[in-house]
Amino acid sequence: MTGNIKTMLFDLDGTILDTNELIIRSFIESLQGVVPEGFGREHIIPSMGQPLTDQMRLFSGLDEVSHLVAAYREVNLRLHDELVKPFDYVGEVLETLHGKGIQIGVVTTKMRLTTERGLKFVGIFDYVDAIVTIDDVENPKPHPEPVSKAIGLLGADPATTLMVGDSTVDMQSAVAAGTTAVGVAWSLKGEQILKEAGAHHVINDMRDLYSFVGMEREPFAKR
Repeated sequence: MTGNIKTMLFDLDGTILDTNELIIRSFIESLQGVVPEGFGREHIIPSMGQPLTDQMRLFSGLDEVSHLVAAYREVNLRLHDELVKPFDYVGEVLETLHGKGIQIGVVTTKMRLTTERGLKFVGIFDYVDAIVTIDDVENPKPHPEPVSKAIGLLGADPATTLMVGDSTVDMQSAVAAGTTAVGVAWSLKGEQILKEAGAHHVINDMRDLYSFVGMEREPFAKR
């Protein structure tokens, strides 16, 4: 496997952007008065990565959740710049891979507005060659459509593509689309859950991705 990868696709939240606290706070604030006392991060983490509307239905028990989605997005945008940061080595690794001619895509269940905002905010937007958001698909992850769509946009081959993510839906979508599924050990869900969902590899550090394209890992400074 090592050395022949030409395309790398990444989930956004929890994979390259550390938005975990932003997501948790956005849910807790927007669901105040709707969910029981004591609702907190341990209730939210298992479904992180799923479409927002599905999560709101799950947490609230309601069918019609557009008002909750709107409330979530208001909190999310308000706190965005205060709480969003890239995980360690993300900027350096994407810049290096992009410079070596590796195609880079982002495949997320977020909407395009906040996806682009996050990528620009942490300075990695220019390294991304294709973006597939919840707005661009009929069937979100775990369906293969988002990963397959990104591969199509890039004119890539699933056999030489990695999909990197922090949730079970990322692994399931990656496997269903015929790519190599790579989990991240910094996932709040834990490494074992990703392996059970089909991860072929789990990386401990973004720089572990260099080995998939035949590059030595270099001791760069952290960015």
